[in-house]
Amino acid sequence: MDLTGKLLIAMPGMGDPRFAHSVVFMCAHSPDGAMGLILNKPTGDLHLRDLLEQLSISIGAEMFNRPVHFGGPVESGRGFVLHERGYHSSISTLDVDARFAMTATMDILEDLAQGRGPLKALIALGYAGWGPGQLEGEIAQNGWLTCDADPALVFDEADATKWEAALKTLGIDALALSAEAGRA
Repeated sequence: MDLTGKLLIAMPGMGDPRFAHSVVFMCAHSPDGAMGLILNKPTGDLHLRDLLEQLSISIGAEMFNRPVHFGGPVESGRGFVLHERGYHSSISTLDVDARFAMTATMDILEDLAQGRGPLKALIALGYAGWGPGQLEGEIAQNGWLTCDADPALVFDEADATKWEAALKTLGIDALALSAEAGRA
């Protein structure tokens, strides 16, 4: 099972409150482990403009106030930008699939500040990581559902409704979910 480029949807019984009602975009998944970014948990009061100012990056383009997201509990001081695949950093960009890419180098922030960056982008601090077999175990224990990643859901859907919208792609109403796994 390769979940690269897919979404994880946290089930109601998710034991870790950092992942409660979260939607995670999977940037990489292999037998060696997995890495993803939580898409629907903005940090609250930190926006891209603030982050650029803290990093002393001059803002030359008209910047709208994009939120900065809590990408996950691993390396929470490190930034990641999930974006449309049309943009490539001059230093390093990971092409996730035909629609999505991820860049974790400072030049993407500089390009965003100057209006040269990707139009569709989600900025996150930290990431979600799993060791070998860990994610598969959590899925088997009814911790996560998986679905295809739709760019409109990832980049355009409001953070507050991404979880319900991801469930709807599977034909599931959030009110119908149970925290208990069925056993036959």
